[in-house]
Amino acid sequence: MNVRKFIAATARDALRKVKETLGPDAIILSNRGIPGGVEIMAVAARDMEMIVPTAEREPGPRRKEAAPGPSLEPHGERPAAPRQAPASAASATSAAQKARLGQPRPSPPLSVRARPQVDLPRAVPPNAPPAKAEVVPAAVIDEIRSLRKIVEQHLAGFAWGESARAEPVKTEILRQLLDAGFSPQFARHLLADLPRDLDAAQALAWVKGGADRGLLTTDSESDIVDRGGVYALVGPTGVGKTTTTAKLAARCVLRHGARKLALVTTDGYRIGAHEQLRIYGRILGVSVHLARDGADLRATLQDLQHTHMVLIDTMGMSQRDRLVSEQVAMFADNDVKSLLLLSATSRGDTLDDVIKAYNGLQNLAGCILTKVDEAASLASSLDVIIRHRLRLYYVSNGQRVPEDLHLPNRPYLVHRAFKDLPDSSPHRLAGLEPGLMMASAAANAAHTTKVVSAGGGQRA
Repeated sequence: MNVRKFIAATARDALRKVKETLGPDAIILSNRGIPGGVEIMAVAARDMEMIVPTAEREPGPRRKEAAPGPSLEPHGERPAAPRQAPASAASATSAAQKARLGQPRPSPPLSVRARPQVDLPRAVPPNAPPAKAEVVPAAVIDEIRSLRKIVEQHLAGFAWGESARAEPVKTEILRQLLDAGFSPQFARHLLADLPRDLDAAQALAWVKGGADRGLLTTDSESDIVDRGGVYALVGPTGVGKTTTTAKLAARCVLRHGARKLALVTTDGYRIGAHEQLRIYGRILGVSVHLARDGADLRATLQDLQHTHMVLIDTMGMSQRDRLVSEQVAMFADNDVKSLLLLSATSRGDTLDDVIKAYNGLQNLAGCILTKVDEAASLASSLDVIIRHRLRLYYVSNGQRVPEDLHLPNRPYLVHRAFKDLPDSSPHRLAGLEPGLMMASAAANAAHTTKVVSAGGGQRA
């Protein structure tokens, strides 16, 4: 098989070279972007047909004509066909009468060539068991999937090139969104109604405005420290629940005094977890209580019902731990509002997993974004918060108590989220990679939709 390589400045020019050299039936094997243009590997259709067996190309095998019957003559000689005399009218009439009377007709001589047999479809009995479905081998299915992925990648490359030529501003903003860390789904949503008459700077400002309008935050008038209530800080391990509890407690003590606050911990598993919160309580002059289960929590909250604010520090656990559902049920039974802590250093898919695990909280008030000072970008975390319509209450950017806890500053957060990567960054997308990324995300979304539909509306 003779594989040819074609290089051109654009995909259209490369395809034209392929058509002129190999003909309109040429088969494209690969397509990738190179510095200064596009490289296409192709092969002529006639060369591809040479490696396909002839039996597979034909729609059905031709039946060979039946071999002549065995000869009665020795040494394999075929007897000559007897010369038939012209029949008279009387003999023809006699033969017709014999046929009507059911007399057998004389069989043809053995030397006459037999007619090919035709297999007619047989009628299926009404009570016959259904025929077994043919099982497709797993190797064939994997091959089909790989071919489908290759075709999708080629189409994504062509679509990205056409989009870059037709809408260069929109394509550039899409690349910036993906480089910053936003998900393809959120990027498509932001760019769905982008006006065509904007330049790059105006389009970026328009997209930032859309993200700013979608971000739900609190202000100084709706600070939960002033409103009071019972709040539990929940989330996976290592997001800073105990430190954030101490920051909120110090914030409340500075405004309302130590007698207006009480601390409760349900973390009776980690060594020293209770003592760590007790040290914070001793410094602030606040009482600290331990609740081991739902009954203890109910009794403790009953004793603290006249306290202005009660903060509950919970045990850190993986979002996939079965104890998460028990914790959710315990807070639901005691009418406790929950604040979900999300780490700004986590990936977007990890944050999605965390929110799905704690989505059963009936009184989920909102979220607190922690470790902002450790994150290189805030795009993934803000992407998740906006898509799940969570209200952002506080932003934590350090270990100091209580200085490193702030109300969300929307312009600052949006600016950090849309910060573009430098050209030397290894995480920057180049060439056709943004188009391939969008195609892969669209294919995964379509597959998820099919699975949900097949499962009767349940999540996969």
